Amino acid sequence: MADTKPLTIWSGSSWSGSALASAAQDLFRQETANHQVVTGADDLAQADLAFGQPDPETVITSARLRWVHLTSAGYTRYDRDDLRAALQKRGAMLTNSSHVYDEPCAQHTLALMLSLARQLPQCRDDQRTDHGWHTGRRRSDSFLLGPGQTVLLLGYGAIARRLVQLLAPFGLNVVAVRRTPQGDEHVPVLAESDEDAVNAALAQADHVVNLLPDNASTHGYMGAERLAQMRPGARFYNIGRGTTVDQDALIAALESGHLAAACLDVTDPEPLPPDHPLWTAPNCFITPHSAGGHADEDERLVRHFLSNLAAFERGQPLADRVI
Repeated sequence: MADTKPLTIWSGSSWSGSALASAAQDLFRQETANHQVVTGADDLAQADLAFGQPDPETVITSARLRWVHLTSAGYTRYDRDDLRAALQKRGAMLTNSSHVYDEPCAQHTLALMLSLARQLPQCRDDQRTDHGWHTGRRRSDSFLLGPGQTVLLLGYGAIARRLVQLLAPFGLNVVAVRRTPQGDEHVPVLAESDEDAVNAALAQADHVVNLLPDNASTHGYMGAERLAQMRPGARFYNIGRGTTVDQDALIAALESGHLAAACLDVTDPEPLPPDHPLWTAPNCFITPHSAGGHADEDERLVRHFLSNLAAFERGQPLADRVI
């Protein structure tokens, strides 16, 4: 049933870690002019909708909130049985912004894979250190992404689905691990609970891409045992969450030469302290949780919310629904 009455929308005060860009603010104000927008912490309980990162406790106790739209792909703070039960009891919904971040995160991952294949970080190090013209080594260590190589995706959400599309032209063998295979994936998918199958896949993969979220079941998922299962000379990429990796074990795997390289967009903690050993681990390349970033990020967040708002008002299904 369509909802044509004015709604009270609670809006968080910041996105992307900073004030919402002015163009995005203008767009939000223009497109929600028929509704009442509130921003105070005390206003959240009286709102019909929430856009941002609302307090989980208020989301649980509010009798009025019908829909919460998060300005992030991750939803760790909201992945709680009590919050899920409270929303379901009153028929409320929770959505995230996965489709804002799937494209940049997938492109970032592909860029990291190509940069290692073409030895770009190593060439940059040459430029910044000895200015050596190491033609022979850089050429011989370069390789092509293509048939005969296997990519193992840990997790199969929006980012993984888009990455599968971006990798398709290279002819790579792509396999994924998912908590519960749905049967509609475009690549072979292993159940996370099938340890033997997962270990066999780790042993065959040339590239392991970690896209796991942060929750109780994923903490330390890539620990010493699973890192040891990885094929010698394989490359590891973490675009998920830092808590899903035993970083001491990862450093050991790099120092021993068991892994050829690691590219990390996420760490634990963040920001990574300047004296943390990951900074100087051999063949470890770090980006500062920037995979999802893009110049028009705030505007795309607003447009995603507005698209869902229109669907909400028409009584249609919402994109990126989590609960």
